[in-house]
Amino acid sequence: MHLLKTLCEISAPAGNEAPLTEFLLRYINENQASWRVQPTVIQGEEWQDCILLVFGEPRTAVFAHLDSIGFTVRYGRQLVRIGGPHAETGYRLVGHDTQGDIACTLAVDDETGELSYEFTRDIDRGTELTFACDFRETVDTVQSCYLDNRLGVWNALRLAETLEHGILVFSCWEEHGGGSVAYLAKYIYEKYGVRQALISDITWVTEGVHAGQGVAISLRDSLIPRRSYVERIRRIAQAAGIPHQLEVEGSGGSDAKELQHSAQPWDWCFVGAPEDNVHSPDEIVDKRDIASMLALYQVLMQEL
Repeated sequence: MHLLKTLCEISAPAGNEAPLTEFLLRYINENQASWRVQPTVIQGEEWQDCILLVFGEPRTAVFAHLDSIGFTVRYGRQLVRIGGPHAETGYRLVGHDTQGDIACTLAVDDETGELSYEFTRDIDRGTELTFACDFRETVDTVQSCYLDNRLGVWNALRLAETLEHGILVFSCWEEHGGGSVAYLAKYIYEKYGVRQALISDITWVTEGVHAGQGVAISLRDSLIPRRSYVERIRRIAQAAGIPHQLEVEGSGGSDAKELQHSAQPWDWCFVGAPEDNVHSPDEIVDKRDIASMLALYQVLMQEL
């Protein structure tokens, strides 16, 4: 779990994914020689902070978003949410501005719900603040801020070790409305003819999706994927004997939103481990679900 811990410790809220992008590019450069297939790495200013790894003759693309939720400093010590972070008075926040490193405390007004910070000085307006990382590992679980979606990124990086054919897509802005998947999906479809997608992201523990019972295959959230594609994935998972569970939700979304709304005929399915304490400093995931997530992705990228 050392790689996952490192990923969780890197501050990269939506709109400022560059620190994580730079880490991934170094990681890919240092490790790809040991991978089964060395990918074509597509990145640069024309791709903003996104990265594409193209392996062999791809048929399917895996989308994993780099960004996290967080807060932006406004005026008079006010904070504005980035995405949908859970907020409680006393949460520890970290960041950096022109005056130096920041380690402050979140405050929530009991009456208005307005957010602010407590610190020894005023913080530069526009500064991003993220949860302070306290990575905890037991025999059975990992717990930390930003397992959503650093665990999805971890899954993609581990998948890269054995992947022969496919595209790994590291996208931006997912937690705050999206914006990058549209142009990435257009390029992938037009350049490689790929129109099958898996969403390597983290879902929720609910009354119907339980920790420790396997990776969740989502039949729907606020959007509905094409049933025939999802049924193919279900059959592959069943035939492989990989523990999994089915998710049905009426809200929520992922990078799939931009695929669903794109001008290209993309099929997609969200496949991810469930976590509890969503969007808080204490997100927790069962290691059995992490193992089944990676195992299912390895099989799906061979069979789809």
